[in-house]
Amino acid sequence: MLNLLFTFLIIPFVPVFFYGGFFDDGRLNDIAQSPQSVFSSFSVGESVLGATSEGTSELSSQSDGFQSCNLFPVYSGSAEYVPERTKDYVDTKIFAGSSVAIDVESGTILHYDNGRKRTQVASLTKMMTAVLVMENIKDLNEKVKITSEALAVPGTIVGCPTSTFCNANRMYRGEEVRAVDLLKVMLLNSANDAATALAIHMTGSSSDFANMMNDKAKSLGLKDTHFCTPSGLEIDGHEDECYSSAYDLARIASYSLKYKQIWDIMKIPDGQFYSVDGKYMHEMKNTDMLLDQLPNCIGGKTGFTPLAGKSLMLGSTDPTGKHKVISVILNDESRWDDMKKLVNWIYNNYEWR
Repeated sequence: MLNLLFTFLIIPFVPVFFYGGFFDDGRLNDIAQSPQSVFSSFSVGESVLGATSEGTSELSSQSDGFQSCNLFPVYSGSAEYVPERTKDYVDTKIFAGSSVAIDVESGTILHYDNGRKRTQVASLTKMMTAVLVMENIKDLNEKVKITSEALAVPGTIVGCPTSTFCNANRMYRGEEVRAVDLLKVMLLNSANDAATALAIHMTGSSSDFANMMNDKAKSLGLKDTHFCTPSGLEIDGHEDECYSSAYDLARIASYSLKYKQIWDIMKIPDGQFYSVDGKYMHEMKNTDMLLDQLPNCIGGKTGFTPLAGKSLMLGSTDPTGKHKVISVILNDESRWDDMKKLVNWIYNNYEWR
């Protein structure tokens, strides 16, 4: 009798317990390693769960039950074309800490591996900083004064590609630089001092700017993100409080496409900029090695800290140039080769209909 009760009353609910978030916090940190498992609950080309009517994706606050687990947000608009697997579709595996690729227009997830794993993300953080620059500095030609706080940040800075090697002119305390030039060198060189200078210019301090970043992340419905600095550098002793995920970063990058100037900048190979008074000249060089190697690359952003590892975000288009995809790879020693592999795999295994 007890066996019969177990069979009819308990067994039917076992899938809910395992897949509905009853034994975890509702995040997808330990999803199966194959993207095939991610799509198993959805039709081919189907957009995934939830978004606001304004088009900014938002996950449910509920954490119980399969449907309320809300693994992915949904694009709320009606995309004209949706990517579908080709009949010769074959799966792929990227050996990274986590990786994601999404179709920008429809929000469809094309590749997913540990995509909501919370982790340090280093300079990919600067994509959010760039968005806030575009939204809060109305005239990008306005002057920004370089402060001691901005110059004190470690790691990559203007004139110094690493913390131990400088090959060009650094910025100076009190120097005035146009906001657009700081935006350029932040995105191209991944300069931490430029990101910090912009943050201080907008809000008065790096910590206040981090609050602005987190408010923006919340407004976009990002559930696995908490920024600490405008540059992506972790704060000593609070490293575990500075995190995002491959999926959240892909959404930030997708959102940033509304600002064409960000992506125009990321296609610049190199250049120089000058202080407002013309006294100082500084070098810029793009860190994206795939800009010339992938003909369908529309721009990318690199990131590295010892905790985050080597990471890469890349925007690309299908062969027609009409459909954009954002791909993010986190903590991957082979990020360049793996990104080429991922981008080529996407366009060999999906077509837009």
